[in-house]
Amino acid sequence: MNATPALAAPTTARATRVPPGTAIHATLPGADFFDAYEVADRHPARSALQSWLDVAARTPAWTRALMFVRNKAVRLVGLKDLGQLDDGHPPASGRSLRDARSYRVGIFRIRHLSDTEVEMGQDDKHLDVQVSICEQPAAPGTAPRVVLSTVVHIHNRLGHAYMAVITPIHRVIARGTTQRLADHGKS
Repeated sequence: MNATPALAAPTTARATRVPPGTAIHATLPGADFFDAYEVADRHPARSALQSWLDVAARTPAWTRALMFVRNKAVRLVGLKDLGQLDDGHPPASGRSLRDARSYRVGIFRIRHLSDTEVEMGQDDKHLDVQVSICEQPAAPGTAPRVVLSTVVHIHNRLGHAYMAVITPIHRVIARGTTQRLADHGKS
């Protein structure tokens, strides 16, 4: 064991920048909205996809309720009913994770997959959204961390109106999701 402890990564989710060099970072040009939250990676050996599946499977009831209301409301203006964050992910269906890029994971379709990043997205007539879980290795003297990033490209006025309503809610959900990444498996 190393006698010198690494500087702690944040144990409480905090805002950060979208990690440079990642698949989601490449989607930033022209983005109308983006954010990222980071926290200590308590499971650095776990793949990014498995981290997402674990956290999505523990979606709080209040988030599920908000998604239910969102889905009912947006159908009135012709937008997609996305379902829930934890709908139909591969472990629940018994499917293999080997070629996960062909899968929907809850409300998202996987767009990029590596051991350290899963980028997922959903496109609709009002906007396109990308979400990424990215594991960041420990820099010298620091602990590893995991970053949840979101990038949105808005297409029209409906998209702007949608984001005006959703942005504050998104920030609470994204920060809470990032915190659950840190809290998972904690004794």
